[in-house]
This record gives sequence, C-alpha cells and structure tokens, in this order.
Amino acid sequence: MKNDYLERILKSRVYDVAIESPLDPAPGLSKRLGNRVLIKREDLQAVFSFKLRGAYNKMAGLPQSRLRRGVIAASAGNHAQGVALAAQRLGCKAVIVMPVTTPRIKVDAVAARGAEVVLHGDSYSEAYKKALKLKRSRGLAFVHPYDDPEVIAGQGTVGMEILRQHPRTIDAIFVPVGGGGLISGIAAYVKRVRPSVKVIGVEPVDADAMTRSLKAGRRVKLDHVGLFADGVAVKEVGRETFRLCRELVDGMVLADTDEMCAAIKDVFEDTRVVLEPAGALAIAGAKAWIEKHRLKNKTLIAVASGANTNFDRLRFIAEEAELGEHREALLAVTIPERPGSFRKFCSLLGARNVTEFNYRIADSNEAHIFVGVAVQGRDETARIVRSLRRNGLTTLDLSDNDMAKLHTRHMVGGRAPFARNELLYRFEFPERPGALVRFLESMRSDWNISLFHYRNQGADYGRVLVGMQVPRNELSQFRTFLKKLGYPYADETRNPAYKLFLL
Repeated sequence: MKNDYLERILKSRVYDVAIESPLDPAPGLSKRLGNRVLIKREDLQAVFSFKLRGAYNKMAGLPQSRLRRGVIAASAGNHAQGVALAAQRLGCKAVIVMPVTTPRIKVDAVAARGAEVVLHGDSYSEAYKKALKLKRSRGLAFVHPYDDPEVIAGQGTVGMEILRQHPRTIDAIFVPVGGGGLISGIAAYVKRVRPSVKVIGVEPVDADAMTRSLKAGRRVKLDHVGLFADGVAVKEVGRETFRLCRELVDGMVLADTDEMCAAIKDVFEDTRVVLEPAGALAIAGAKAWIEKHRLKNKTLIAVASGANTNFDRLRFIAEEAELGEHREALLAVTIPERPGSFRKFCSLLGARNVTEFNYRIADSNEAHIFVGVAVQGRDETARIVRSLRRNGLTTLDLSDNDMAKLHTRHMVGGRAPFARNELLYRFEFPERPGALVRFLESMRSDWNISLFHYRNQGADYGRVLVGMQVPRNELSQFRTFLKKLGYPYADETRNPAYKLFLL
C-alpha cells in the first residue's frame, strides 16, 4: 500500500490550483528554541490552506458525468474553500455543509467562489451527516475532507515538496491532525522515500481523536470536541487515515489553547502573518516536543496549514499568547489588612511590569490581590511565588487555572457569602442564537442563578461561568440536567480562585 500511495502522490493533479509553497526558516523561533525550525507555508495557497490539494485531486479524477451533476462536501471551512475553488476551476456545481460555528471569514470565502453554503450543526460530525443526506437526495458526488485515497494523495504532495526543498538532514516533521488526511499523505511519502525522518502528529488537548485511537489500537469517537482550532475539530478520524497513521506515524503530541495562541505569535514575529489556531498547531507541537525531549541543534519542520481566522479573534489570541509562552504570571496573593502591607507587596514585585491588578478587601484581617506580572518563563514565576511566601504572603499561582484566566480576572470584587448551596460550573456555549435560552429552559425553574459571567473573546464558542443554588438533596437531578444539556462543562466549585475572589 505504501508503494500505491507513493505512485498516487507522484501522479496527483494538484498544481492546476496549488503552488509549491515555500519552506521558510523561522530565525527568531529557532534562536529561542535552540533548534533549526522551518515552516512549510501552506497558508500562502490561494485559499490560505493546504486543503485545495486533496479536494482538487479528488475532483479532477471524477468522470465528467459525475462532475456535471455536482459535488457536495462537509467542512469546518478550509476543505470547503478547496472544494469551492476546485468546482470553480472545473466548471461544476458545489454544495458545502458547514457547522454553524464556522468562522464567518470561511463561510464568506466559500460563498464568494459560487458554492451553495448550508449551515448545519455545531460540529463537523453533524455537518457530515447532513451532507450525506443531501448527497443521496440530490445525486451529488461526495468529496470527503480526509478519508479518501485521492484526497490523502493530494495532501501528500506537501511531504513530497518538503523532501525536495530540504535534501539535507531532517529530524522531524510536525503535522496538524484533524481527520488525519494531511499527516497520512505526508507520512506515506516521507516514510517511503526517507524513512529516517520522524513524522509527528499534533492535536489540541480537547480534540485528540487520533491520539486516543492510536493508544487504544482502534478508532475512538469523542463525545465532544473543542472548537477553538475549528480546522481540526473532528470527533472521529477516518478509517483509512487511522490505518496509515497506525503504520507510519512516529508519535503524537498535544497542545492547549494557550500554546496555540503563543505559536500564532511566534510565527507572526518571524513572518508577519497571522495563522489560524489549527494552522499554528504544528508549531505549538514542535515547541512542546522540544521541551519534552530536551532537543538541541535538530532540524525540525512544522506545517503551517492555514490562515483563515476571524479578525475579532485576535483580541483573545493576543491575551492568551502571553500565558501560552509563559510570559505572564497570574497570582492570587493574600496580604494582611494593615498599613504598609500593600507597599511591602509592591516592593517584593520589584521593577517587574504589572499587567493586571485587582484588589478586594476580604475582612478586617486580610485582603486578596489578583495580579498579572510580565515574566520570562515558568522559572521566574516560581521565583516570585517563593519570594512572596518567604515574606509571609500566602500566594497561589493561577497561570494554568482556566477559570481564573477566562473569568475571575474580569470579576474580582463580586463576593456573595449569602449565596447558599451554590455550585459553580464553567460551560462552553455554542456561539449561536438560542444557546442561552436552551440552557435556561433545561434548568429547573426553582434553581436560582446566583452568578453569571460571559465574555465574548473571539472564539467560536462562548465561555460562560454560572453559579447555581441547588439544594444538596437535588444533586442527582442536577447531574441529569448536565447530561441532557450536552454542553461541555467543568465543575469549578472547589477552584481556589472562586474561594478567594467570588465566594
């Protein structure tokens, strides 16, 4: 089968629409990481993503009789643009089913190429089911975004170009993974031509279907996926892509939202280009791999897979990038409520840049401070915490506390000691009309909402913090409510940031 894919890749008809994207050095990132990092710039394609390769290769091989009837695809965005462009070039009709959570920039780009856009569901999986129904009812040819040999072969030309562009030693190639089409194609070529090169897949921590599947030895279907990196938000990988990855891929690494945001900033500083979260995933993975394996002086290539992101996301990305790069520490510090304590605290911080400061008196004896401080890394954060504790100030490092980062920093000062039987939960609401109403209608009317915080941070789903007063004898009904609601959630009732600043 390896030989079969090698031949398919060599014969792929991608260059009617795709360019041989450059393999650019990342000098700033390389210097900081102590390794030579190069970026495969698939963000420079006509649709700002690698996806047009596989889509066009598949469609160009269809019989004219099928093309005349038209094609249909399901996509979170980039595959949709590839199919729309291919249909435009080949002169056929295209119908694209996209999740309602797809960034507007991708929806508009697909429609601008003449494709019919159908918005359906909150995830790729729901859009996919809808597309299959429309395929049968309209007699259209289905163009799968990843689980198709011709699509895989088209994506495999990325690997072919990398080896041609860098004939010298390559230690590893990092590839973003959603359904697995890109990494399957790259691995099928690279492992046949230069098997010594490691091929490493990178997934978000909240969309890790391939990582779990490889570990289990079978395809694992996720109950839900995070939507920040919408380009790889897939609940289940393909049959063929799983088979290929199981045989050919050397390892997997996960990256969280902060790390993706930091990677977007890294690439911007070297190229002045803003990647989408999925597009920066491979760079984030390469950084994590370097740290985990303590690599030095290696040649590493990361595939920048796309640059289709909404402008209003940039605020959130910029805010999270500092935390992802460990350039900002978030601390909760308790100081005695007496003259001179506040001055002492500030003097212990020294000349460091304070990025955020929230102060709230707790009682007549002490006060709690929520503070952000610019740092050079985790080691400096640890030194600050040790210094404050040595000087008698109770200090918590909240830099990795999601509730503190997303909500508490915007809410310090709102304490309600009389909110009895309060449960605190963090939810992810789909960013679409009716999400809040569904939440409220699913709740029992006699459960009082005692806290509610939502902030539009430019992501594709809303992060909501909710306090609900639920009697202890109704906790089983509450758990049933959570299950039926179906929104991703986290119990934050025992979170120290809640106890310090909100309780």
